[in-house]
Amino acid sequence: MKSNVYTLTGDAGTTSLVGGKRVKKTDIRIEAYGTVDELSSFIGLLHSAMASDSKNEICDFLLSVQNKLFNMGAYLATDNPEGKQTSANGLCEEDIKAIEDAIDTIDAQLPALRNFVLPAGCRASALAHVCRTVTRRCERRVLALADTTYIDPVILKYLNRLSDYFFVLARFNNISAQIEEFFWKK
Repeated sequence: MKSNVYTLTGDAGTTSLVGGKRVKKTDIRIEAYGTVDELSSFIGLLHSAMASDSKNEICDFLLSVQNKLFNMGAYLATDNPEGKQTSANGLCEEDIKAIEDAIDTIDAQLPALRNFVLPAGCRASALAHVCRTVTRRCERRVLALADTTYIDPVILKYLNRLSDYFFVLARFNNISAQIEEFFWKK
């Protein structure tokens, strides 16, 4: 038997957290994990723009990031009324190190940066910049939630490194496509 996609339970502007507690759809917790979901969707779009190229390692990495974001979303969708110091399942310091290693690998192939880069160029570069900015918004939403309850610090570190990753990936995509970078002209 197939389940219904529509449940009618959100028609009054509320939704359920993991565990069943109902909250308004404008709740900061919903904003936090909703922005994580939005980021994952944009990463999917970036992945599709890059999948036809020979960047399989990068595409594999993007899929692993999406999986980590789903873990993060599940953590953020779970109410923590007592503010207990809980850990996000499927996220750890090694995941942050993996992003740092990916940044270092890509950055080693890039020319030195001397100016601010504008988010432009090839489609994959522009999409990486969109992912970067959505990651920053995601980080802000999670920080706002952290003002109200305990949030595993690994999540914030992961998001902070991830935005850096998308920045170097955007540069890499333009340079790989032999498109000159667009710099801010003061």
